[in-house]
Amino acid sequence: MRRLAPLAALAFLAACQATPDVVQGPSRPGDDSALSTMERVAVAAQKCWFAAGDPAFKGLAMSPELTSHSGNPRILAVPRGNVGGLPKLVVEARGNPAQVAAYGPLMAGPDAGRISADVSRWSRGSTACTA
Repeated sequence: MRRLAPLAALAFLAACQATPDVVQGPSRPGDDSALSTMERVAVAAQKCWFAAGDPAFKGLAMSPELTSHSGNPRILAVPRGNVGGLPKLVVEARGNPAQVAAYGPLMAGPDAGRISADVSRWSRGSTACTA
């Protein structure tokens, strides 16, 4: 019986744990979480940049990483045929409400302003390809 006493005490202490870790459930359409925001941005980016043949994204493909273990969902614009290659653009969201950042070589080029405007518009819920 004496051998079971420490085990019983440990079980009692574990049961008294203050609160369990909060796990974020699935996103709801229209919420402001990082995941929901990046889902909207990814759908619009695929439609407006990649499928539409936007010249700024010629030779690139979208590689979504929406279920990132870091908790920061993102999409990458990578060389077509080399999804493991260095991204030319990273669009990443974090927090709730989400804060979205875009960075990479494309953000140092002539299309940076338009890319920023597109991402901003899509993260607010618009699905339009142009302002």
